[in-house]
Amino acid sequence: MPADSALVRVSGIHKFFTRGSERVDVLQNLSLEVPAAQFLGLMGPSGSGKTTLLNLIAGLDSPSEGEIWVGDQEISRMSEAQLARWRTRSVGFVFQFYHLMSVLSAYRNVELPLLLLPLSAAERKRQVLTALEIVGLADRIHHKPGQLSGGQQQRVGIARAIVTDPTLIVADEPTGDLDAKSAEEILDLLQELRTSLGKTIIMVTHDPRAASRADRVLHLDKGRLVNETRAEV
Repeated sequence: MPADSALVRVSGIHKFFTRGSERVDVLQNLSLEVPAAQFLGLMGPSGSGKTTLLNLIAGLDSPSEGEIWVGDQEISRMSEAQLARWRTRSVGFVFQFYHLMSVLSAYRNVELPLLLLPLSAAERKRQVLTALEIVGLADRIHHKPGQLSGGQQQRVGIARAIVTDPTLIVADEPTGDLDAKSAEEILDLLQELRTSLGKTIIMVTHDPRAASRADRVLHLDKGRLVNETRAEV
């Protein structure tokens, strides 16, 4: 079981796949801990394993060896069905290209994760409106993605990520498709989710400016942790 201070604990993780008779190691003997309410950045060159690590922590994939704990749950031992149920309640996902349904309004896009939970229509409405208010889009609930700017679409994506009140938010290049001003606004919002709501955030990014907004940055290369930097107090 993970230490009390760590929300996420990754211990001795290996991830590999086979290509013919060849074994390809993506992550090698990797261990780390992420305290609750920390904003962690993951950086590294293409192929370094950072997105693979993010997917393992989010329960989208399972390690070949090692343990992954989130809270008191050892997700590395869960079945696919167990992981799907756990992700629905415990993880919010923010993507580079938003992954919004173009035919649905902002309200309906944010509501989608709640349809998997045993909630009444009134409960869903309350949570959706709260999430959209948090991201500053209470006046855009009926707008479809095509009627919103890129920054606004990403805000809808973040509202969708937080609408179930997850323990963990994972963000894969959340500013990669945004202009500089919109990117700064999204990073401000992520920091606010950590400070005001106590969310634990793990973000993959190639952008040093985005990484500088995290409390702590881990650098990966060839499937191993090679360096760590922390924000100045």
